Amino acid sequence: MRHTSHRLILATLLVSLTSQPGKAADRGALQRACFPATSLAALGSEVKPVKGAIGSAIAPPLTVALAPAVPLPAHLRGAIRRVELPKGQKLIALTLDLCEQPGEVAGYDGPIIDYLRTSGTRATLFTGGKWLMTHAERAQQLIADPLFEIGGHGWAHRNMRLLSGQALTDEIVNPERAYRRQRDALAARTCAASHSAALASIPPRMGLHRFPFGSCNKAALDAAADNGLLSIQWDLSTGDPAPSQSARAIADAMIRNAKPGSIIIAHANGRGHHTAEALPLAIPKLKELGYQFVTVGELLAAGRPVIAETCYDSRPGDTDKYDFLFSKRPISPGAQSNGWRPGTTAPVSR
Repeated sequence: MRHTSHRLILATLLVSLTSQPGKAADRGALQRACFPATSLAALGSEVKPVKGAIGSAIAPPLTVALAPAVPLPAHLRGAIRRVELPKGQKLIALTLDLCEQPGEVAGYDGPIIDYLRTSGTRATLFTGGKWLMTHAERAQQLIADPLFEIGGHGWAHRNMRLLSGQALTDEIVNPERAYRRQRDALAARTCAASHSAALASIPPRMGLHRFPFGSCNKAALDAAADNGLLSIQWDLSTGDPAPSQSARAIADAMIRNAKPGSIIIAHANGRGHHTAEALPLAIPKLKELGYQFVTVGELLAAGRPVIAETCYDSRPGDTDKYDFLFSKRPISPGAQSNGWRPGTTAPVSR
């Protein structure tokens, strides 16, 4: 009975936080009305992150009002690593992080998004709040796209294990404000005026959160949960932030390690090295093996989340190193300029 109750709570939460499948056609019409195919296409100039670029010090949109969040119940306050599915279902979720750190404007890896659209592959995009503000046009395109689900990834990719109080809350809530700013800007476009049903199907708030560096503690998990956000980890890392990780190696990792209910992490912010070349190798093969790509929200709705008490990459404690990445003392949240991510073998300078 308790298991059924938990499933009902999660199902109710997901209905309120994810777009309605029946409105997908409406979302597609909205996207076509506001964004011609030429405007959606990738631009090579957007891929590479730029340090010190104009707009790199953009401030959070603090004037954006948010509806009150509904705190999560105790059993959903951990880090979701994967989902246990009913026997015979072969669903997996591809997730792409769009991180942006202080002092930079991160990239937009358009070839990845173009391939997902061409192949009809659904994905969940974990977007930094700062990234949403510095990439306003791309953010609105992604929000309008029926293939994609949008989650939060901190304001400026700070290690939330080192934050507390209002600083921790701001890092979690400010991406919500940035998302709402771009959603409202999309709704205000003249092209959106006749697509009210599609706009209504776009969640007013994000319901998913991913911790930068895959690093958290109980206080950070509770802060996300208090703001109504499910904390999403992964059980399959592509290792794509490492420049030495080839497209073939990324594809092989996905094909070899995927299992029903897996959550895959990769990057689309200019730091997912060779991911654009790897996905056309991995995704057709996984589909051939019977896997169906869904969003994280759809995956959660199909089964039971596997929840850990804390965040980690492959084993508990392995992301605690980010507390001491630059020296023997804990790093200051605003000083994180190194771009290493879980799945690599050594820190990679950016």
